[in-house]
Amino acid sequence: MRRTRARMADGRDLFYFDDTEPYLSGGASRAVPDTRDLPPVRTGSTMRFDVLTGEWVTIAAHRMDRTYLPPADHCPLCPTRPGREPSEIPAPDYDVVVFENRFPSFAQAIEEVPANVDGDTLWPQRPAAGRCEVVCFTSDHNTSFGALPVSRVRTVIEAWADRTAELSAMPGIEQVFCFENRGKEIGVTLEHPHGQIYAYPFVTPRTAQLITRAGSHRQRTGRDLLGDVLDAERKAGTRVVRAGENWTAFVPAAARWPIEVHLVPHRAVPDFPALDDDERDELADIYRDLLHRFNAFFGEEPPYIAGWHQAPVHTGRDLTRLHLQLFSLRRAPGKLKYLAGSESGVGAWINDVAPEHIAARLREVGP
Repeated sequence: MRRTRARMADGRDLFYFDDTEPYLSGGASRAVPDTRDLPPVRTGSTMRFDVLTGEWVTIAAHRMDRTYLPPADHCPLCPTRPGREPSEIPAPDYDVVVFENRFPSFAQAIEEVPANVDGDTLWPQRPAAGRCEVVCFTSDHNTSFGALPVSRVRTVIEAWADRTAELSAMPGIEQVFCFENRGKEIGVTLEHPHGQIYAYPFVTPRTAQLITRAGSHRQRTGRDLLGDVLDAERKAGTRVVRAGENWTAFVPAAARWPIEVHLVPHRAVPDFPALDDDERDELADIYRDLLHRFNAFFGEEPPYIAGWHQAPVHTGRDLTRLHLQLFSLRRAPGKLKYLAGSESGVGAWINDVAPEHIAARLREVGP
């Protein structure tokens, strides 16, 4: 894999990750200028503290104007080719590309805001200083992540590792989250195969809760919580979907979503940069296989969210490890799982399907 850094017309960073010739060996240059006349990106994102939950809520009103489901010939994630207007990627083709989001929830250049909303100390607020990046998995607009060859999935993993390392080193960053939203039901606004990376200036609520639980478990037992969960799932076997030398995929015993799989490394690694080559190779194969199983489960490609949970940059790195949470909002072909009163109102989840049944079905539909 070869990494090349470039600049967009408005000064945003863009990175090419090449796995094919002539770019892989450097036989051709990625020095293609962005010819667009773009104004500097300006954001007014703020974070307000919710005193009722202890969580930060980000207000990013400028995102209301972001691009929404354009036709394929105006897709901003396709390469720039003759006969069409310039896109976010100046090159006429690419393998994998990562660039700074034009409509970020978190950004580096954000103006200061008053320390409190309405001057009341009950409601602290801060600039939403972080970074948001877009990951284009392929230049092919009409494909999907699950249809990529394993070699391309491996390149995406390298891109995730590269960006996680660089973003984690930025001042003020506390957590890096790589994810893919797939399908209009999820709220996707661009249909080109892509994901995102958020670099948060705080530890996210789910991760903070996991670290608290893992800390209590460590104090009580002296052991690693996620390691014990992995060992218990592998021992029971009833919810394991696939097990490899370095990774195990299973439906969690207390799954919230009708179809949900966790993919956990056997070694306690905090994030993508910590994975060795063998772990990355196997991950490329198993992750792609899981997406195929999701498709086979429904008989079509379902809407899904794939979230890669990584240890925070500075706190609790020894209490959690890298792992995937892959789930679909669909509970059956043509039917969605709606987060109604119990889930949305008070956070009390109700699942209509037994996790053991889902795991058995996912095993059946595999190769």
